[in-house]
Amino acid sequence: MKKLFPVIVALLIITLACSQQKEAKESKVEPIVLGKNYGQVQVDTSKAVDVAEFISSFKDKKGRIEYTLYAPIAEVCSKAGCWINIDKGNGEKFMVRFKDHFTIPTDTKIGKMAYLHGYAYMDTISVDLLRHFAEDAGKSKEEIERIIDPKFELAFEADGIVLTK
Repeated sequence: MKKLFPVIVALLIITLACSQQKEAKESKVEPIVLGKNYGQVQVDTSKAVDVAEFISSFKDKKGRIEYTLYAPIAEVCSKAGCWINIDKGNGEKFMVRFKDHFTIPTDTKIGKMAYLHGYAYMDTISVDLLRHFAEDAGKSKEEIERIIDPKFELAFEADGIVLTK
């Protein structure tokens, strides 16, 4: 038994050391590298919430509510970079319009993470504006002409956005 005790202790030490190395490897997370800030407001990324938390907290609110959120970009205005769409997490999207018409690069990649500061609200989008956005998105003439009803939906007006590199 006395000879077996040091072997058991050695095996225990080796097992713990290996598990700690594994945990260290698994916990390595790539740091987020931020790019340029676009818009009038410098985005404080430390206050950002993800889309699920944003949608959940906004659903029972009325009026314009200030948020800072982060989300992958689902679509970018191909003509000027003057709006983006964000996936709500269920395949539906909401539009983010940029206050005072600031723009981001039109070649911004789909899926790129963005930190946004601005205001969420419910809005009625006219048929003319919906058709304009569809044209900006490169939709066909037939798709644009099928837009015949206004929509009442979640809207977000960003006054600042930071894209990750």
